[in-house]
Amino acid sequence: MMRTIILIPARLKATRLPNKPLADIHGEPMIVHVWRRAMEAECGRVVVATDSAAIADAMRSVGGEAVMTRSDHASGSDRIYEALNLIDPDAEIVVNLQGDLPTLDPNLVRQCIAPLAARGPDIATLCAEIREDEERSNPNVVKVVGSALPLPGRLRALYFTRATAPWGDGPLYHHIGIYAYRRAALERFVSLQPSGLETRERLEQLRALEDGMRIDVSIVDTVPLGVDTPADLERARRLIKPASARPVS
Repeated sequence: MMRTIILIPARLKATRLPNKPLADIHGEPMIVHVWRRAMEAECGRVVVATDSAAIADAMRSVGGEAVMTRSDHASGSDRIYEALNLIDPDAEIVVNLQGDLPTLDPNLVRQCIAPLAARGPDIATLCAEIREDEERSNPNVVKVVGSALPLPGRLRALYFTRATAPWGDGPLYHHIGIYAYRRAALERFVSLQPSGLETRERLEQLRALEDGMRIDVSIVDTVPLGVDTPADLERARRLIKPASARPVS
């Protein structure tokens, strides 16, 4: 078993939903719900990486772990790399889990990590087949273009795009922005300058592909709800049961 750490970058800079990580869902901040889902995956240590004392305090108040990072990071990848070097010199696999996925199925974390059990891929991520016609042309739904691997339910990523691709008959796949990195791959990735296609598509993962890094993708059955707007937050509140209504384990 490879030593794995799950890092959740979180900051208070969202414009469409101010103070998003601290948004209340049944009496707890959203970031706490994400942390709980990550803990349920049972894949390794879970730490929130933040530049906000309020977020760190919220995590520590429920027994969670948080690490303070610089406030000038350009991306969540840069933030988790700083956090990794501050707290864990030995982790071999690093999961970058977004802090706005409070309804996350913990199994998705395990499925994201799975491709790294084999030699070859530098980075692993997730996708799900697009079922709704509107999503095929929606630029906010990022598509994975990949070639099938011998193992069922796996792709090797060739490209990520906001366009409708690939052309022709066959499934399209919705990229889910959870990443698992080999430690050396994360170090290499954050050392690179933003690439041309990354800047054009506004998709950070293209930097890795343009540099020749291999990204394998697990095909899963569900896309977790990402909370970006007040309407998303209300939907999350409906989907998540209050603590008083959950079964006692």
